[in-house]
Amino acid sequence: MITTDQSGSLLTVTVLGEFTLADFKEFEALVLAKVSHGATPDLLFDLREMAGFTVDMAWEEIKFSRQHGGDFRRIAVITDSQWVTWSAWLEQLFVSADLEVFDDEDDAQAWLARVDAP
Repeated sequence: MITTDQSGSLLTVTVLGEFTLADFKEFEALVLAKVSHGATPDLLFDLREMAGFTVDMAWEEIKFSRQHGGDFRRIAVITDSQWVTWSAWLEQLFVSADLEVFDDEDDAQAWLARVDAP
């Protein structure tokens, strides 16, 4: 199950329990709606309560990342799992967005809010 929140250009997704294909399709729809309006959203993925994921969700995530890897400005992943951290770093092969892994939500929020000098 996921919960989502949209605030300006920030899309926050929290995974609770198992991350399923239906959950990922919900996430995809939100992203595609933002992108279709010309937005380059930031993404905050809170995976601290994720218990696991389905194989079909993982496959869909790979396909989505390859097709939409340039649609994000920044991606912050919050987790305390070494496996998820490793997977997030591997994900950098498929996305052009800045991607960082955090174990603290405040640090992730601060990084996403940071405005870099041109």
